[in-house]
Amino acid sequence: MGSRRIEVLRGISMDIAHNETVFLSGASGAGKTTLLYTLAGLEHPESGTVKFEGCELYGGRSSAQARLRNEKMGFVFQGYFLLPELTALENVLLPAMIGGYRTTGEAEASLAAVGLGDRLHHLPAELSGGEQQRVAIARALTNNPDIIFADEPTGNLDSRTGDAIMDLLLNLARNRNKTLLVVTHDARLATRGDRQLHIVDGVLQ
Repeated sequence: MGSRRIEVLRGISMDIAHNETVFLSGASGAGKTTLLYTLAGLEHPESGTVKFEGCELYGGRSSAQARLRNEKMGFVFQGYFLLPELTALENVLLPAMIGGYRTTGEAEASLAAVGLGDRLHHLPAELSGGEQQRVAIARALTNNPDIIFADEPTGNLDSRTGDAIMDLLLNLARNRNKTLLVVTHDARLATRGDRQLHIVDGVLQ
């Protein structure tokens, strides 16, 4: 920040196993999202390494990194990030289209799995916040990723809707043998995974 150096993460060392559900909790500004983005190939660390399935995540070309993220990783964010001019089905199809192939049948199946099989052709503005997050979860599943990164997926939702979304995300991950990393500031939610990690001032506790 200008001439001031801000160290966000400090000596982080961690492993996440296949099919494990990990919740990363901590106060606002503790470094949760930065750590998630670093593990997901979205935030290049100044030092250290990140390995995904034995391969150095930041060691190759940017195009190879983008392809790996598209094929192996799914993302769910607090803000949904749906394109407003596209229908629910078209939004869910985006990862497949970026990857160079269309999987309409899989996209429809993903929307059915999140309870929106009858809302395929609705625009985001025609869906509630909870329904928009369900579309985002369906989009994350479309390319059948190995790991799903979720950054405050219930942050914009009321507690009842948020609980339903978390139930859905956990059940889908476990039933489909997905690895799941969830960032949350909600201490209650953070107890629902196989493991909870707590970060304070850039250090895992």
